[in-house]
Amino acid sequence: MNQPVNIPENLPILIVDDEIPITEMISQALGRAGYVCHTARSAEAALKILLNTPVDVVITDVRMPGMSGVDLLKKIKAGYSADVMVMTGFTEDYNYESIVAAGASDFIQKPISFRELIIRLKRVLRMRYLLIERDRMNSQLQENLRILETYSIDLENTHKELESAYLDTINRLVAAAEYKDEDTGDHIIRISRYCALIAEKLGLPKETAKLIRYASPMHDIGKIGIPDRILLKPDRLTMEEFEIIKTHTTIGASILEGSRADVLKMACEIAMYHHEKWNGKGYPHGLAGKAIPICGRIVGIADTFDALTSKRPYKSPYPVDVAIDIIAAEREKHFDPDVIDVFLSHLDEICDIRQDVETRKRVTIEDTDWSERDVVDGIRDRFSA
Repeated sequence: MNQPVNIPENLPILIVDDEIPITEMISQALGRAGYVCHTARSAEAALKILLNTPVDVVITDVRMPGMSGVDLLKKIKAGYSADVMVMTGFTEDYNYESIVAAGASDFIQKPISFRELIIRLKRVLRMRYLLIERDRMNSQLQENLRILETYSIDLENTHKELESAYLDTINRLVAAAEYKDEDTGDHIIRISRYCALIAEKLGLPKETAKLIRYASPMHDIGKIGIPDRILLKPDRLTMEEFEIIKTHTTIGASILEGSRADVLKMACEIAMYHHEKWNGKGYPHGLAGKAIPICGRIVGIADTFDALTSKRPYKSPYPVDVAIDIIAAEREKHFDPDVIDVFLSHLDEICDIRQDVETRKRVTIEDTDWSERDVVDGIRDRFSA
């Protein structure tokens, strides 16, 4: 498990800019990095190329004579499969959130660092081919389910292999999203166990509690689309950078949507809603109260506690008592009062979970020798749901 995603070599990239020196410099830089580059001086010319030339990623300027780069982006997303990276020097008129909302996979500010461009292109391609693999596995799994249902053929072994491969792809997506966080393995184990405990103590149906346990490790999968300079920034984020961070919720939901598996349906909800607040002042949709799915409300408090009590690039861990004071002050503001009451009334068990994970060797979700192995097995059991 956890093999690198298979990204083909010599991938075709289309560079669109009305300034010839820029297209030439980018083409040369990407060519040296092993990509096959096509260039266009206008959005209209780019669309003509796309009609007859398979392209994995389009890198386009925003301001060009005729059709703008944003309009080109919308046309590509409506009629082509290519990912789009948008570049501009006019940051006062365009921001990351609006560009990503329009369908872009990344947003690059001019003047361009070619080293950064190549790193971010690789990130877009890694995400692209992980999603291609996810969709391929999903199609195969659904076809085998159809055969099983229609003809009652015993494809148990083949079906299990597909489920295992599909799960492996999702696990690699999680790892790719947070691969620079040294605490990722322990973090997702803690989140899984915190959420399972809270769901159980809330009296949720056993099946729902299990699904939350299995789905919660995928809550931040959308971080794969957030630039490293923001994810790893040691200082306080600017307002613009925070707006970019917020998009990890919608990015994560888009990665997980469309599956028949109950665990991935719930993971999609968790990715989208775990930063909503009880008072309606959260994101991305500003939902309030019980309009926020219960899985999002549970993961929200578990994730906050773990973030407060863990080391991050921008802070040292808070003592548990300080973290609890912060969380308790957010009752009926950030957090569902019922969920926070359950959390606080079972704090000893929460701390036991944290201590238990800390005393073990570092693990990842794919490891076979940790006590949370049933999480992986449970996900597999639910792919036929």
